[in-house]
Amino acid sequence: MALSSRMPELGSFEIFHAVAVTGSLGGAARRLGLTQQAVSRRLASLEARVGLTLACRTPQGSHLTPAGVVVAESAARVLEVAHQADEVLDSLRNERRQRIRVVASETIAEQLMPHWLLSLQATASGPGSTTPHVMVTDTNSENAIASVRDGTADLGFVENPDPPVGLGHCVVGHDELVVVVPQGHKWTRHSRVVSARELAQTPLVTREPRSRLRDTLTTALCQALGDTVQQAPPALGLGSAAAMRAAVLAGAGPAIISRLAVADDLASGRLHAITIPELDLRRTLRAIWVGGRIPPTAIRSLLDHVMTSTSNQAHRHRSSNLPGRSPKFGC
Repeated sequence: MALSSRMPELGSFEIFHAVAVTGSLGGAARRLGLTQQAVSRRLASLEARVGLTLACRTPQGSHLTPAGVVVAESAARVLEVAHQADEVLDSLRNERRQRIRVVASETIAEQLMPHWLLSLQATASGPGSTTPHVMVTDTNSENAIASVRDGTADLGFVENPDPPVGLGHCVVGHDELVVVVPQGHKWTRHSRVVSARELAQTPLVTREPRSRLRDTLTTALCQALGDTVQQAPPALGLGSAAAMRAAVLAGAGPAIISRLAVADDLASGRLHAITIPELDLRRTLRAIWVGGRIPPTAIRSLLDHVMTSTSNQAHRHRSSNLPGRSPKFGC
């Protein structure tokens, strides 16, 4: 049921309660940090709204009328409930500030996010420091963009070549797709040169249709061979990098996959990366959020750690002679 139009606002109840507790307009003014004139005007406005005289003003102070005593009791109960609600809302806001919902493409969620979160925890290990609770969901880039747009995620990480329209964004690094084959594959012979056309004509182990990985390969082949290039049907279309890696090792065929996902296999020699100079298979890794150029404070703090962690990881990769590109950063 709707409240009566004569129901006072909380602020009016607060002023009247202060008058009742202190016994004077001056005391209420001091209690609330207002002028006595302001308190007098608000009390008069309250009485006009409810249609009752609530307090008698005298040079010695203010005393409540019988109606004022009843209203003061109700005001005290209303304000008590209001303060409880205010505390609940403040608690919820604090909880939200300490919780960041993240959606990330699978490569970022599996290969980079664990390092980023470990870095975040390590930097917040001092006395009195707190770490926001980061909840990560892995998905594809298109779903990540949609989740950020509709507010079900606070922050997204995607592999788009171009920033999504209408979202704040920041480049957090770069990845590269590589064509990989197992030991003994014919493409591993030193004298063997694999062309972009031969790759297009070869059934590959790849991701499901409409994945960002397949789009990147198609774009690179079109740039090298023209828009009319015909690609062979995939040998397998799988839903994860782990499944693709296992299929290649089992002999299902070459695969195009993120270098991050097979770095250990390349280092150990279980898989070999095939260089195809005609193709540009680099990918930009971006953070995205709703809002302007500068992200909200909690997200900005997380991104600072992402930048530092990714930079350190790139330095370790260079030191161990792993192939790859150094990430470039800049919001």
